[in-house]
Amino acid sequence: MNEYINAFANAFMGSLQWTWKSILFDVPWYMNYFWGLIVLSLLVWGLEILFPWRKNQSIFRKDFWLDALYMFFNFFIFAIIISGFYKLMEVMFTNLGLSSKSLALIDLSTLPMWLQLLLFFVVLDFVQWFTHVLLHKYAFLWNFHKVHHSVKEMGFAAHLRYHWMENVLYKPLKTFGVMLLGGFEPEQAYIVHFIAIAIGHLNHANVKITWGPLKYILNNPVMHLYHHAYTIPKGSKGINFGISLSIWDYIFKTNYIPDEDGTIELGFPGDENFPKDFIHQNMYGFGSSKDEA
Repeated sequence: MNEYINAFANAFMGSLQWTWKSILFDVPWYMNYFWGLIVLSLLVWGLEILFPWRKNQSIFRKDFWLDALYMFFNFFIFAIIISGFYKLMEVMFTNLGLSSKSLALIDLSTLPMWLQLLLFFVVLDFVQWFTHVLLHKYAFLWNFHKVHHSVKEMGFAAHLRYHWMENVLYKPLKTFGVMLLGGFEPEQAYIVHFIAIAIGHLNHANVKITWGPLKYILNNPVMHLYHHAYTIPKGSKGINFGISLSIWDYIFKTNYIPDEDGTIELGFPGDENFPKDFIHQNMYGFGSSKDEA
């Protein structure tokens, strides 16, 4: 029992201390996710201000400050709270004989650094794409994911507006993805994490970027806007599920971009009854389905 208690406490305190040190600039600048998130956010917001796609949308769009709250809560506060539970789960799996080595499909540590980072990026992105599909496919998961789709005006901070239960689902599956890679995270994995944050911010930003021919590989704001469309193709559970990469949608035929004017309505049927505040949105999904939007 002490093993589990110590694992939980050490992970929680370690995450808390690292975040505090980040705020105080007491960690290497290239691994400072706190100020890194702020800098990336300001840069992408600057692009929205200078090159707005939907020109009638205010700089401080609808729910701008709500999304800013979500951004810091999900990326830091809840991440600290949940870190101990993830470490506890890791210890339990190890004690059951489910080690990363037993599941590994490839040993990243033997590869050149550029290939380590590329495989790490691709594998984790596919795991996230697959998880995203599940969030739309199953009603009990969709009820949590509705928080993200309650965005009515798109902007960079909408990237991190999501129900805390998504963290509970995403993290174990991402950990499983890492285990397939030998349980090894490349030394320079911070590069991958910052690239993913930047792409996610851009995909939700009020800017029009398609990446030209690279649109079949990289996700983009035009493609992702239609993922948030109020009206989606009949019979579909969703479209354009890509996180950083769009290639999975093209491979599995879930891609859909009818036009690029950017004036579509966002949300989902019944969103007028969806909670509008942070507290009630994060309580959503646990009640009776007949009372839900």
